[in-house]
Amino acid sequence: MFRTVLKLLAALTVLSLASSVSAQQSAAPPASQPAQVTSQSPQVTSQPDAPSPVPAAAPAPDNAQALKPSAAVPHDLSPWSMFLSADVVVKAVMVGLAFASLVTWTLFIGKSIELSIARRKLRLALKQSADARSLAEAQFALASKDTVLSMLLAAALREARMSAGISSDSGIKERAASSFAEISRAEARRIRLGMGLLATIGATAPFVGLFGTVWGIMNSFIGISKAQTTNLAVVAPGIAEALLATAIGLVAAIPAVIIYNHFARQTKTYLELVARASGTAGRLLSRDLDRTHGEVMHSRAAAE
Repeated sequence: MFRTVLKLLAALTVLSLASSVSAQQSAAPPASQPAQVTSQSPQVTSQPDAPSPVPAAAPAPDNAQALKPSAAVPHDLSPWSMFLSADVVVKAVMVGLAFASLVTWTLFIGKSIELSIARRKLRLALKQSADARSLAEAQFALASKDTVLSMLLAAALREARMSAGISSDSGIKERAASSFAEISRAEARRIRLGMGLLATIGATAPFVGLFGTVWGIMNSFIGISKAQTTNLAVVAPGIAEALLATAIGLVAAIPAVIIYNHFARQTKTYLELVARASGTAGRLLSRDLDRTHGEVMHSRAAAE
């Protein structure tokens, strides 16, 4: 009986061991399946990475667009090439400023020669008439008849001739002084001819150049918006052309201001010589009047 029980226990132990082993074997495949799933999961996640080069090739059209404007930009950025490639309005501004600069230098040369000749003639005339005792002697002593002093002497002689028989010397002198003032003002207007144009060029040329610059920069920004690029090779030429207009404006304005100030000083010096000539003519007229009255008095005294 005891042996039978031992056999039954041994059989039950064997059965339990066999069931546990079979249970472990049946549980092992589910554990290996997640491993396969996990091993396949990188493949699943790596599949979206495979077509990743396709988005990288998308910016290629933008690069092509950026290269097209830069290929059309001229490499020569000299002033002449920038002028040729500038806008019509900017070209007109540059041509106008260049013409203004030409006018400035033409006036400088012409007025310098004119002032030099007029100043030399007037100084020589004052020197020649310094020892004259009357209007007739002074007019005879003058070598040149086209000076301001000769005009003043002629006006004094004309007034003395027209006022013959008038005993009021003060009235004659006042009328002669009025004629002298008219001649002096006319000479001042003549010698200052062209200086107003110099002042206008010096005051307005920078603003005209600035207008050309603003217009050129506006066209550059319009070109940037059309090209849809901010490449410096596309932006730089248009801005350089615009700034060239400002540079030409300054080239025209700065010499005009300097030349105007120079002529203002030279004109003031010449007008001082004109004032000296007017005083010389007035003194000679006064001497002639006093001499005439003295002769009349002597003749009356001799008659008595």
